[in-house]
Amino acid sequence: QVQLVESGGGLVQAGGSLRLSCAASGTIFSIDNMGWYRQAQGKQRELVAGINSGGSTTYADSVKGRFTISRDNAKKTVYLQMNSLKPEDTAVYYCNAEIRGSYFSGNYFPYWGQGTQVTVSS
Repeated sequence: QVQLVESGGGLVQAGGSLRLSCAASGTIFSIDNMGWYRQAQGKQRELVAGINSGGSTTYADSVKGRFTISRDNAKKTVYLQMNSLKPEDTAVYYCNAEIRGSYFSGNYFPYWGQGTQVTVSS
C-alpha cells in the first residue's frame, strides 16, 4: 500500500509564501517523476511543476520564477516552495508520484495525495 501525504497548505496574503511537502510511504522500490498539480474551483486540474528522478524540472508558465519544486529521494518527499503568491494561485494542490512497488514489478504506477488547500487573499 502506497500513500502520499501532503502538508503545508493554508491561508496567506498576496505576496506571501508557502511551502508544500508531500511524503510517500509504504512498499516503494523506486520513484520516478513527481509533481504538483492544482485545481481551482470550477476549473480543470493542471500541472504546476514536475521533477524527474534526475532532478530536471518543468513549470507552468504562470508560476515560473515564483515557484520552485525540489525532492529529497532519501526521504521520498517532494516540495513546492511558492513565493510571491497571487489570488489566482488559490486552489487545491495535489501531489503526484510515479512509483514502482518492487524490484519484480517493472511498472511505475501513478499515485495521488489527498490534496491541500491553498488560499491567497488580496
